[in-house]
Amino acid sequence: VQLQASGGGLVQAGDSLRLSCAASGRTFDRRYIMGWFRQAPGKEREFVAAISWSGGSTYYVDPVKGRFTISRPKWQTTVYLQMNSLKPEDTAVYYCAADQRWNVSRWIDQGMNYWGKGTQVTVSS
Repeated sequence: VQLQASGGGLVQAGDSLRLSCAASGRTFDRRYIMGWFRQAPGKEREFVAAISWSGGSTYYVDPVKGRFTISRPKWQTTVYLQMNSLKPEDTAVYYCAADQRWNVSRWIDQGMNYWGKGTQVTVSS
């Protein structure tokens, strides 16, 4: 499974940014759940959002609810994270991830099974 995230950059507080993640590889199953994590400097990795294969189920952690939207065209292998009203505390390296089963508590504690390289998001005040 290969996951390639893109779309990061430097923006000002209040701006928007959209991240993309393309999944590929012979072992990637379109039914996999896909999600986003982030890691700020000096902090542990944090689960951000996840979406089911059909797009019918989503989950967001409280700090991003109402500002971030995860989306995924049904049966497609690309997932997006639309980030609005960005804050300086959103500054982090954002990672795309994938998993076979829906398990929010495990994702919060351990992460997902498959990971891509991150993309840097920097929000200036």
